[in-house]
Amino acid sequence: MICVIATIQVAAGRRDDLLALFRPLMAKVRAESGCIEYMTMIDTRSGLAAQDPIRDNTLVVVEKWESIAALNAHLKTLHMAEYFQKAEELRLSMSLQVLEPA
Repeated sequence: MICVIATIQVAAGRRDDLLALFRPLMAKVRAESGCIEYMTMIDTRSGLAAQDPIRDNTLVVVEKWESIAALNAHLKTLHMAEYFQKAEELRLSMSLQVLEPA
């Protein structure tokens, strides 16, 4: 199993627009072979001293996949190609962390 943390910096005030693109996408991704978990998340205030400042223009996608091969197949799907095209004007940057159990 691998985990992916995708951190997306969104144009100011456009995070809800990006979330609207993810809503219909999530069911399609979750139905893919090898997908264990796929969800969007945003920062929440916790009151914990160690927490980084809240990022109002950031969207985090938390994913779990059976393998790197399943992740690679996911990135080649038509629905992901369509998402990337539609999200281009909303997304300022994106970074990925791909993790494995220690």
